Amino acid sequence: MDQNETTQTSGEEQIKNEEYTNMASLLNEEGLGLELPVTGEIKPGTIASISPGQIMVSIGSKSEGIISGQEFELIPPDVFASLEIGQEIAVYVITPEDQNGNLILSYVRAIEAETWKDADEIMKNKSTFTGKVVGFNRGGIIVAFRELQGFVPSSLLSFGRRSDMGGETMDKRFGEMIGSEITLQIIEVDQERRRLIFSEKAAVHETRDSIRDKVIENLEVGTVLKGRVTSLADFGAFVNVNGADGLVHVSEISWDKIRHPGDVLKIGQEVDVKVISIDEEKRHIGLSIRRMKDDPWQSEVGDLKVGQLVEAKITRLTKFGAFAMLESGLEGLIHISEISEEHIAHPKEVLHEDDKVTLRIIKIESDSHRIGLSLRRVESLAFADMDMKVLEKELEGTDIKISGEKEEKTEDTAAEMEQVSEPEPAAAEADAVQEEQASEPEPAVAEAETVQGEPASEPESVEAETAAEEEPVSEPESNEAEAPADETPSV
Repeated sequence: MDQNETTQTSGEEQIKNEEYTNMASLLNEEGLGLELPVTGEIKPGTIASISPGQIMVSIGSKSEGIISGQEFELIPPDVFASLEIGQEIAVYVITPEDQNGNLILSYVRAIEAETWKDADEIMKNKSTFTGKVVGFNRGGIIVAFRELQGFVPSSLLSFGRRSDMGGETMDKRFGEMIGSEITLQIIEVDQERRRLIFSEKAAVHETRDSIRDKVIENLEVGTVLKGRVTSLADFGAFVNVNGADGLVHVSEISWDKIRHPGDVLKIGQEVDVKVISIDEEKRHIGLSIRRMKDDPWQSEVGDLKVGQLVEAKITRLTKFGAFAMLESGLEGLIHISEISEEHIAHPKEVLHEDDKVTLRIIKIESDSHRIGLSLRRVESLAFADMDMKVLEKELEGTDIKISGEKEEKTEDTAAEMEQVSEPEPAAAEADAVQEEQASEPEPAVAEAETVQGEPASEPESVEAETAAEEEPVSEPESNEAEAPADETPSV
């Protein structure tokens, strides 16, 4: 029933509009030239009267229309308060004549139509305007454009503004912008869909590359800046500094080992960073968070030195060596060539996880945080003097004395120590430790095989030791005299 009534009403309005059109044509033919209102037309008018719930407007041709009902309620209170009798306004013709014979007008629609027209003109001219932020949603901010409201996606805000925004929630990111003014450019106008899109980036003629270029020009390696975390990835975190994003690699986030940047950082978090690299050609900015603090590793390793004996626990076995945790909490690598004097195919032939062993420090690299350890050199004569001094220091203040007979070494003992020390292979093996600790298994295996073959290629050293042992047999008296010198110092 309602649908039939609506259809009947629409049909009657259409007939009346046709009658108005026909009447206007007849009047024009007679030369009277009266302009009758047409639906959708915007006409100038003068306010004839203002009463509660209704405004009467004269639009010429002895025609008066009314603004009432919903169209009256849509007028903003501040605008209604400014209206006066005799004031000229623009009105939109909704119906030339309703069922009561009234000309129905709208003030708000007329203003909106003019605003849409102005918005389209501004977009075509690529001009800018200044609007006030009146709200926000998950995707961006809402800005007033006269009687209309448009939307600015967060991606179309300037890089500088985005870098200043912090917080994990919408209220924290956009709440502070409410009431502030912003310069924008209109990039889309669709009156039918009532869609109005603005851009701050376009208004300031800003691009990502131009911003980054400006920032890079003023940056220097070593500069300390404040920035905000804009995104997180498996390989690191992007931090916005002065409007441009720089990368903090996962290894530069903390001195401690972390699995993912999200374990210690959050999007929107404000952090202090140090510039560690600048690539102007690729427009890359390298940043570091951990270098804002002293390296704790340096202080922990300060009491250690090459040649020192340490107690450690085996934590992990690999085909190129074994990792061991020192009592101080630092971890070092025992290369497979430093586990045994004999050739082994895998560290598990000698060591097992959780084994507690005594090891010799053979290498300390402060820059790369690497400690090289050795099991086979624990009893090496090359470190006999160092071990003796350590022992003497430990026994200071006690009644235990070290026999002084061993303090003067014979020439034969000194020669033996030179043969055992093997300085050049040790350096090569230390380099292998460095590469293997960087988790490069294939080169590590090749280096391990090279090092493993070196002890077997020293027959002269073995023959010298054999000769040294056989010589006393032919001289029993000399052997008895030299016997004490070969003995281990008694405590």
